[in-house]
Amino acid sequence: MKISLTPLRLSALCAALLMGGMAQAGEIAVNLAFKGANQRAFWDQTIAAFQKANPDVKVKAAFIEEEAYKVQLPGWLTSEAPDIIKWHEGERIRYYAQRGLLEDLSADWQKNGWDKSYAALADAASFNGKKYSLPTDYFSWGVFYRKDLFAKVGIKGEPATWAEFLDACKKLKAAGIAPISVGGRDSWTLAVWFDYLNLRLNGHAFHMQLMNGEVAYTDARVKKVYEAWQTLIDNKYFIDAPLSYSLDSAQPLLTQGKAAMMLMGTFISGGLPDATRAQTGYFRFPVIDPKVALAEDGSTDSLNIPARAKNKVDARRFLAFVSTPEVNARLAQTFGSLPANNQAALPDDPIAKTGLAILTSSPGGIAQFYDRDMNKEMADEGMKGMQRFISDPSKLNDILARMEAARKRIYRK
Repeated sequence: MKISLTPLRLSALCAALLMGGMAQAGEIAVNLAFKGANQRAFWDQTIAAFQKANPDVKVKAAFIEEEAYKVQLPGWLTSEAPDIIKWHEGERIRYYAQRGLLEDLSADWQKNGWDKSYAALADAASFNGKKYSLPTDYFSWGVFYRKDLFAKVGIKGEPATWAEFLDACKKLKAAGIAPISVGGRDSWTLAVWFDYLNLRLNGHAFHMQLMNGEVAYTDARVKKVYEAWQTLIDNKYFIDAPLSYSLDSAQPLLTQGKAAMMLMGTFISGGLPDATRAQTGYFRFPVIDPKVALAEDGSTDSLNIPARAKNKVDARRFLAFVSTPEVNARLAQTFGSLPANNQAALPDDPIAKTGLAILTSSPGGIAQFYDRDMNKEMADEGMKGMQRFISDPSKLNDILARMEAARKRIYRK
């Protein structure tokens, strides 16, 4: 039987075939925050591997510097959202999930076996019983230091107590070496100082009460944290003009030997220059009050699918690909962090290994991080207050009063 096609039918058939081809071929937009060439190289390689394994999907990746990313993210989620974002767990996830801006991934957790392979990080990925993210890695926070500079001024061993830490700072300062580098222009780099001083002086339970808005900022225990911090400021143990530095401009002071220490997450270790890596060590933030059980910050990063994403089907395929033990192990090795997948091989990076030892020997508990544990609006107010404090510690009472007024306003909502 011979079938003849009229021009109209032929056009309809071509349109149907074209639509079918479009259904087979997908494109996903992925917005990635990154710090350092090593992190970008990992994502470039991973995206290339995904596209090779999934030739029907094209990945359109946008790489945005971390601080700019934080500013732009709310706009993406509420307008033309990408299909995948890179973000942070804890309150950062809950804030957007509560507003209906993130896709529920609970079914993916069951389908892909994440309930087992990511079990330890399930709570951090959850809000109201639903899971909204794929954890990618987690990391500890501690003090990076230059072994050669410590040896030069006669510091024997890593400071384990606050008295030893202050003594080390004193020796470095006397030798004309800046004891501590900090990039206070990025306010979150100050927040880690508050976290650790509070955890060491007041403990995890009090710290989380403060994070939850249950404690006044005019409380004597909060003031005690800032007074311990002021000891470092008054003795000029921080670099000069710390508010003029971002993390990216403060970190080279450590790697170039112009400053001896930096309190930071292990995620910077993956980008340490080879020339200084052997001279760089890492230790737990020192004990201040031995009666307070050791607690730590242990932060988790993630990938998420926005609720407004256009291609959620292929976005889920990408998350499943990245979640495998092999890819997750490579991510952790590259970043200097720890794999979120409990089946992934641990990195051979000594700093990451020290970070793991710190997190697994913390009887006092684990927090996420100041602005990952706290209501976003209050965290922003708190970190602005920290910058004002660094600028002029004599205004402490006024700064704490302002923060307390903000707490009453924000948590009354």
